Amino acid sequence: MDGISLTRLAEEQLNVARSARAGRAAITVHGGSDHMLKQTLMALTGGTEMGEHNSPGQSTLQVLQGQVKVTAGADSWTGGPGDLLVLPSERHNLHADSDAVVLLTVLADSRAAQ
Repeated sequence: MDGISLTRLAEEQLNVARSARAGRAAITVHGGSDHMLKQTLMALTGGTEMGEHNSPGQSTLQVLQGQVKVTAGADSWTGGPGDLLVLPSERHNLHADSDAVVLLTVLADSRAAQ
């Protein structure tokens, strides 16, 4: 059984994001091409945005640090530490209102089931 400190990993990735030109960093925590479940820890500096993009399938976003806003069309959601959002199936964007770290969980091949 393997364990990982999301707190430690969040701090490491936030430091990488702070020095990155794009203001963000990400690392796969679990999964990959041979897994149905994939979890990615993403760090974004305040003001950084992941522009509008397609949904990766059935997915959730858990805020570990900071504050983020997800917008899909006319709908929006703002979350802080401990908040969890089931991401919409339509195109959406993610904006970091402050330095933030989120955990994205995606079920592979779930787009066809929607």
